Amino acid sequence: MTNPVALHELSQLSAAERTELLTRSEADLGPFIEKVRPIIEAVRTEGDAAIARFARDFDKAPVDAEHLMATEAEFDQAFAELEPEMIETLRYSADNIRRFHEAQMPPEMWMKEIRPGVLVGERTTPIDAVACYAPRGKGSFPSVTLMTTIPATVAKVPQAILLTPPGPDGRIDAATLVAARLGGVERVYRVGGAQAVAAAAFGTASIPKCLKIIGPGSPWVVAAKRLLSDRIDTGLPAGPSESMILADETANGRIAALDLIIESEHGPDSSAFLVTWSREVAEAARAAVPEYWKQMSDLRVGFSSTVLGGSSGGIVLTRTPEEAFAFINDYAPEHLQVISKQPLEHLAHIRNAAEILLGEFAAGSIANYMMGPNCVLPTSGWARTHSALGVRDYLKSSTIGQMTRTGFDEMAPHTHRFATYEGFDAHANAVSGLRLAAWKSN
Repeated sequence: MTNPVALHELSQLSAAERTELLTRSEADLGPFIEKVRPIIEAVRTEGDAAIARFARDFDKAPVDAEHLMATEAEFDQAFAELEPEMIETLRYSADNIRRFHEAQMPPEMWMKEIRPGVLVGERTTPIDAVACYAPRGKGSFPSVTLMTTIPATVAKVPQAILLTPPGPDGRIDAATLVAARLGGVERVYRVGGAQAVAAAAFGTASIPKCLKIIGPGSPWVVAAKRLLSDRIDTGLPAGPSESMILADETANGRIAALDLIIESEHGPDSSAFLVTWSREVAEAARAAVPEYWKQMSDLRVGFSSTVLGGSSGGIVLTRTPEEAFAFINDYAPEHLQVISKQPLEHLAHIRNAAEILLGEFAAGSIANYMMGPNCVLPTSGWARTHSALGVRDYLKSSTIGQMTRTGFDEMAPHTHRFATYEGFDAHANAVSGLRLAAWKSN
């Protein structure tokens, strides 16, 4: 039994109803926070033993504390059992992702003379240790493994590891292991959920302590990141999947329906909206969705139907393009696809979206797997202030300043005046006649 696709006529909604459309599934992390606290404490005090216990309790996986890291034999087995065509697809995807992120890399150092004798610039270096996280709750995600490990390799992170939940048999997904190796990461651990975040934050006997953890996850992962944000850099906020399709009057409603379903099949905590001011497009898409559900498994139809039939998804019909743009910018979606004969005409009106795909050929699934830009993106409205994952998330920069006597002579009087105004005597003295006297005495 499937739910009918919800139709939300924006002009007829109350303020509370509109707010409900903007609310994500992880908005209230309170219940998860309380459940996650004891998990974090157990990992902090018991280390690998707690991780193995939680794997047995939560993942129903036969994992023991002595075998958390994937062995060379497991990598070999993964390459042997995975179909050659799938390995080739992973290689093709990895190559595209690598090309994009290599193009993103900033220069190792730059300097510019902003005044005579005053050189300023930046030097970029990688973060020492980063944990990449690939979820597995509703399916395996070798795509996320590629998206998180390849930028780490391109950025030359000295110690990059992968954390991913085990399957019911206690094994790591074969494609995930292949993807990790293609991404340049050899240390892969069978640990997921809140316990993975805690392991990266505190370190255990087998899992190294990391400075940052990167990758999307369930509300359990998000809650753990929030609680451990003073222990580890938790990176961009990436939770359950969400997408929007902006379709104008030139769009093909059936194409819009196909792409609307993409993110809705991830799980009942996802969100997916088609936003349009064309009733004709809205009705065509709404009629097509049930037809496409017939071509999907019962599991994925159940997820999609739940999302598209409630307040977390469906079709948003606006009166004008301006209303559509305003709703999208308020929502700040993770994924946004613009389906139009002239998609660039709408791009200038979009301020808040982590990923923007232009045209009816730029299907979200191609972007998720193949196009090259990263599919790990800020969710829950954080696209207002956060960018898509990229090499910069694995790097840090140090500002550099160099000065000659010419530059000093120009800037010292201004500095002395500034420091005196703010009442800092040592600041002022350092650029006063005292410095000149010290030079002469040497």
